[in-house]
Amino acid sequence: MNLDQARAFLAREFPQNTCTVEAIGIGQSTLRQAIGFEHLRPGGTVSGPTLMALADCAAYVAILSQFGEVALAVTTNLTINFLRKPAADKDVIAECKLLKTGKRLVVCEVLVYSEGLDDAVAQVTATYSIPPQPL
Repeated sequence: MNLDQARAFLAREFPQNTCTVEAIGIGQSTLRQAIGFEHLRPGGTVSGPTLMALADCAAYVAILSQFGEVALAVTTNLTINFLRKPAADKDVIAECKLLKTGKRLVVCEVLVYSEGLDDAVAQVTATYSIPPQPL
């Protein structure tokens, strides 16, 4: 799946998605979430649910890059470590790579950054279940 195909797939299957696919390669993806007032929490930082949604979407797109259009791939586990306060006035960027791909389970790691900053604001490990392929 290339960049245009990934963007079209998300627009078709998940029109409610607000992330943008910036880059895709086999087993990896980079996504962006533009940050607005609706993504902030008290204290002037990006909310945890915003970071989790971005990381989950980045994992999903990385899986699509490896397996193709598998719309029914689902998250079975997602663990997030909040490392530092994200900037409230910068987009957040998620970089995902697949760590292990099996026939039914895929393990991914996602690092989330505030745009333009070198240190990650969150680290995510996600496991996805891949539906059985028809014979």
